[in-house]
Amino acid sequence: MGFVLLLGGARSGKSALAVSLALDSKLPVTVIATATAGDEEMADRIRRHRDTRPSAWKTIEEPIDLLGAIRASAPGDFLVVDCLTLWVTNLMGAGLAAADFDRMADTVVRELSRRHCVVVTNEVGLGIVPANEVARRFRDVLGFVNTRFAEGAERAVLMVAGRAIELAPI
Repeated sequence: MGFVLLLGGARSGKSALAVSLALDSKLPVTVIATATAGDEEMADRIRRHRDTRPSAWKTIEEPIDLLGAIRASAPGDFLVVDCLTLWVTNLMGAGLAAADFDRMADTVVRELSRRHCVVVTNEVGLGIVPANEVARRFRDVLGFVNTRFAEGAERAVLMVAGRAIELAPI
């Protein structure tokens, strides 16, 4: 058992690979979606993601309580967590301090290490240093969360232009 972490930029193929891994598992699938539709464009993105998934898959929409959503899913299901980036965004928007992510990430990683799962997240640390303090804090927190999840993952894969690059542990 254990989980696969899929990292990459926007439209790099992360979600498509997550769907493929879930289908390959031959297990019942539950998608834990962390997105919220704050505007029509985001609502359209969420609809497009839903449309790419088989109708038999269950979906839990949970923007904040990722641990609760994982625990609420059937123990034998293959989980698709999509995505950590929006989970971190939602938690920071709710006022969670950067220091609180350490404990939360560790707890979720421990829970996921007992499951068949794929976790999707964006790699945001490869670009320029953001111009404002909030964006820099977000980049730093997500970088920490991604690192913690990669440390706990059975596999970590970087998606670039639809290509998968296996990341070796240090």
